[in-house]
Amino acid sequence: MRSLGTRRAALVAGVATVGVIALAGCSAGQVAETAMLDTPIAGVNANSADGSVSVRDAQVAYNGVEGYEKGESAPLQLSLFNQSEKDVTISIASVPLERPQVVSAAQVGFAAAGAASPSTSSSSAPASAASPSVKPSGALPGTSGSPSPGPSAPSAEAGPTVTAAQITIKALGSASFKPTDVKKLQAVGLSDDLMPGQSVNLVFRFSNGAPDLTIQAPVAIPLSPASRAPGLQGEHTEE
Repeated sequence: MRSLGTRRAALVAGVATVGVIALAGCSAGQVAETAMLDTPIAGVNANSADGSVSVRDAQVAYNGVEGYEKGESAPLQLSLFNQSEKDVTISIASVPLERPQVVSAAQVGFAAAGAASPSTSSSSAPASAASPSVKPSGALPGTSGSPSPGPSAPSAEAGPTVTAAQITIKALGSASFKPTDVKKLQAVGLSDDLMPGQSVNLVFRFSNGAPDLTIQAPVAIPLSPASRAPGLQGEHTEE
């Protein structure tokens, strides 16, 4: 017959084994759950002063280590959320900002490709959204949600027409814009070279009377590391 001490030792060993198995299962579950999480958002998040509109993940599409040259167009990525129970029209512009590493653009609007000297149009531009309507105009409105036609400016020979960014979002609706859209939301006519680590100054104006919201949208972080430069001759050879 086993002694009482032997039985107690066996019982303790069994409990310890069950505990280890349970912890291993929890750990495996955590690893699997972590693997499904999205990558962290690199863009800027901001809200209007009255909280009626939220801007999320505002950033400039990554274009390689060389970035964008002065005068080029840079595709933007951002999402807009109308937190109010009334429709709101949002206009996006860019103004110069006396701050290092921050550039501006001549215009923010929709175009199928980049252009140094775009022409302004009052035609509609699509948005990737829950159910917003986009109403571009030639001139940025103050607090009015109605589009007004603007004069056409001379355009470059190969430059596409750009429609100014004026977006109407339904109550409690949203709109998302990505660099992969057919008609991209772009910062057109950059005031200077735009490199990784720098940002574009953006101004959001609201038809509901909320104060203007100014943010600096950074150049996005690349999803994969840059390719390594070729090594020097004989770098990996043994002497």
